[in-house]
Amino acid sequence: MKKIILLILYSFIIFSCRENDQHSTDGLSIIDDLGNKFTFDKTPERIITLAPNLTEMIYSLNLQDHLVGNTLYCNYPKDAAKVEKVGDLLTFNFERIVTLKPDLIFITVEGNTKETYDKFRELGLKIFVSNPRNYKGIKKTYSDIGKIFGIEPGVNDELARWDSIITSISSSTPKDKILSGAMLIEINPIMIAGKSTFFNEFFDICGLKNIAEDSPLNYPVFSREELLNRNPDFIFFPTALDDKLERVIKSYPEWKNLKSIQQGNFYLIDRDLFARPGPRFVDAVQYLYKLTHQ
Repeated sequence: MKKIILLILYSFIIFSCRENDQHSTDGLSIIDDLGNKFTFDKTPERIITLAPNLTEMIYSLNLQDHLVGNTLYCNYPKDAAKVEKVGDLLTFNFERIVTLKPDLIFITVEGNTKETYDKFRELGLKIFVSNPRNYKGIKKTYSDIGKIFGIEPGVNDELARWDSIITSISSSTPKDKILSGAMLIEINPIMIAGKSTFFNEFFDICGLKNIAEDSPLNYPVFSREELLNRNPDFIFFPTALDDKLERVIKSYPEWKNLKSIQQGNFYLIDRDLFARPGPRFVDAVQYLYKLTHQ
């Protein structure tokens, strides 16, 4: 679990470098999330994705035939697990990546480090960097990939569908009664997702008040007493699908006094579904809304 938390926290590291490759061509020009300008005279034939959310986007866009490599954490959809693995989110087999001869590598600020980026640059590989820190960022990356592969009409239709669902949920949340929630990131210590996090956007859309919204930290650590005092209506813990609610609840004896536990509103939720800024964001919103309003 500690490694997973490390990977989540890595997702908010911002690369400090910038490219200034502003060559003009007659091909497609597109700017990645580092501000690097790319030109594409033809559609990439062979690509590698180095983050699970990017792999999910490739499959969602039906571009998996171009995918020749991804990471050990790329497990959704199921076929993604069968693609050749070139590393995890922090370490990679650069020799194998070069051997796969990718036309384009998609990497993300979520986990991939600046050292990885610099190494790819040294090897002369073409790297497109994504940094979807919120729903808007997810849509940009999705749209960028669609432009690169020339499938904008289908992408725009899908984005319109997403927006329709999000708008419908956001507008249907009760305004007269605000329920509170806590997104529990770690049990020991008790780490809660703050306001300036990807997780908090789920609360905003579903009309929940984040009990950690007053913290200046992205992931504040609460004392046992503080969680009891704030006593949220709902607590959500993103974890593995085989985890047990009983194990989590028994972490602290006094948790039996929490309103969320007494009312059956303490939920274990799919870590992959909620922690990956990808095409399943809308699915996660719908799931959270059903838990809290139906």
